[in-house]
Amino acid sequence: MKILGIESSCDETAAAVVENGTKIISNVVHSQIDIHKKYGGVVPEVAARSHIEVVNAVVDEAVLDWGEIDAIAVTYAPGLIGSLMVGTLTARTLALLKNKPLYPIHHIRAHIYANFIDQPVLRFPILALVVSGGHTQLVFMKNHQDFRVIGGTRDDAVGECFDKVAKILGLPYPGGPSIAEAAKSGDENAYRLPKSKLDTPYDFSFSGLKTAVLRASQSAIGEDFAFPSTEIAKRLSQKQRQDFAASFQKTAVATLVDGLQKAANDFHPATILLAGGVSANQKLREEVKKRIKNPPIHFPKPALCTDNAAMVAASAFFDIQSGAQPADPKNLEIFPTKHLI
Repeated sequence: MKILGIESSCDETAAAVVENGTKIISNVVHSQIDIHKKYGGVVPEVAARSHIEVVNAVVDEAVLDWGEIDAIAVTYAPGLIGSLMVGTLTARTLALLKNKPLYPIHHIRAHIYANFIDQPVLRFPILALVVSGGHTQLVFMKNHQDFRVIGGTRDDAVGECFDKVAKILGLPYPGGPSIAEAAKSGDENAYRLPKSKLDTPYDFSFSGLKTAVLRASQSAIGEDFAFPSTEIAKRLSQKQRQDFAASFQKTAVATLVDGLQKAANDFHPATILLAGGVSANQKLREEVKKRIKNPPIHFPKPALCTDNAAMVAASAFFDIQSGAQPADPKNLEIFPTKHLI
């Protein structure tokens, strides 16, 4: 079965064709990073306009023969309202024009299923850590249709925290890759930054870590808490910037691995997965493999960590195999804030 996936929940316009949930036939991604870089983050209205401009061309590039397409899958939740509307309207229209069944896919589930592409068969139960710019969640899966969110962030997602800290330090957007690069030349023990302590074992908090970086960087340049965050980067030396990047990355990663390790010890999964854009971070991958020896741990290929449509198509295939029914393309709605469960 070949499924066309369409993804436009944030700032990537993507289309892909995946066979039987595991084999990529095509995978096209149009990134808006260069557009949003000058703003230091995603501007929703700008993102939606960009999706409108390129979505048809992206789909045309992904689909070589409509006769081979058995179904269409599209991200319907969660995400930016305008961005989701562009993707779902495109998918709904194509489903009607091409007479193809349409399957709505939740973005978090799609990230998890990026791990099923070009991978050996993964055993259930599965514990997944989903980490991205908009999401930080621990998900326990007994099977393809049995999902349970056992923990999540109380405030900022970890990827959002990377972006905000990068802005403080004067590093380019997106923050994840730029902090990881700066950290290579930094001393991760240069600044002692706090890990959050919560009353629930599998939840996360990153707003305090972000504030700690802000206060420590103000202090490092000889200023107090009233000094504007937008002016700090101009006063930091290159060495200070690198040390802050390394120290922040170390603490953020330790926070994530602490939660994942606790959940793994308590839930005894047969497989552990990482998913989402932050799962491409090499420090995170190294620490997970160092601290968790069992069960087997899987990571998506780097190109499948960030938003893409192959993961959407893969997720749809396993939904269909589990008995999911197609949606009515005339009535499919979007849910910008819909939780996984």
